[in-house]
Amino acid sequence: MAIHTDAPARERVHPGGSRRTPVSYLVLVLLALFAALPVLVMVFNSLKSNYEIGANPLGFPTSFEFANFVEAWVQGNMGRGLLNTVVVVSGTIAGTWLCAGPAAYAMARLDLPLRRGIENYLYFVISLPVQMFIVPLFFLWVQLGLIDTLFGLIVIYVALNTPFSVLLLRTFLIGIPRSLDEAARIDGASEWRVATRIVLPLSLPGFLTVGLLSGLGAYSELLFCVTFLSDPELFPVATAFLNFSQGYAQNYGLVNAAGVILLAPLVLLFLALQRRFISGLASSGVKG
Repeated sequence: MAIHTDAPARERVHPGGSRRTPVSYLVLVLLALFAALPVLVMVFNSLKSNYEIGANPLGFPTSFEFANFVEAWVQGNMGRGLLNTVVVVSGTIAGTWLCAGPAAYAMARLDLPLRRGIENYLYFVISLPVQMFIVPLFFLWVQLGLIDTLFGLIVIYVALNTPFSVLLLRTFLIGIPRSLDEAARIDGASEWRVATRIVLPLSLPGFLTVGLLSGLGAYSELLFCVTFLSDPELFPVATAFLNFSQGYAQNYGLVNAAGVILLAPLVLLFLALQRRFISGLASSGVKG
């Protein structure tokens, strides 16, 4: 049989199943520019004086004001804020893992009664606006003595992140074959051993994704910080922006410099863990 060499070459197919076409590359470039340009403008403005920001808010800086970073660090008390943020973020991630992990395992791997009702309840909870809980929660925290404590703030963040984390982890755990559990139980393994020695190692990308999402949420949250904390020595770094107002005026050079300082750890963390983060999201989103 003759082979036609002039046949058009097949389009290259991505391992995920999508075709790589010039249109798809163009869309990706436009989306990348849409996401990167505001960050680039913030970096430019962090190197400008207030006068230059007003005269040239979107352009390249003509004079580099590196003193903005030093002044923002000192005036915003960002060193102390970063230490408080490390405590809050670490506590939120650990608490979310401890609360969401067993719940997701029970919903995904065990014959749990009323499983559908619990799942619908979690969907209902995550659809509620968090602002409606502030007033009753504030009076409850006063009675419990948790106002002006980082532990009280961590408990709030864990409660806010757990419902969505349970649903995300459950979707990920469903994709792990049940035959592995059954084989281990036949060999005499207890439920604890099945969970910790078999399911947990296979679900680490899911736990990493949940940890990153809950940690990022706690890192950038501001509303509950300023509501439940009044001691400046306990403020996380996200509240540093409140220190750059002078009456009704705003020092935009310091605001942008603080934004760059605040964004740098997130960018470095994402670049270091992007493969695991994206694979965890993809795995949890495809299965279930």
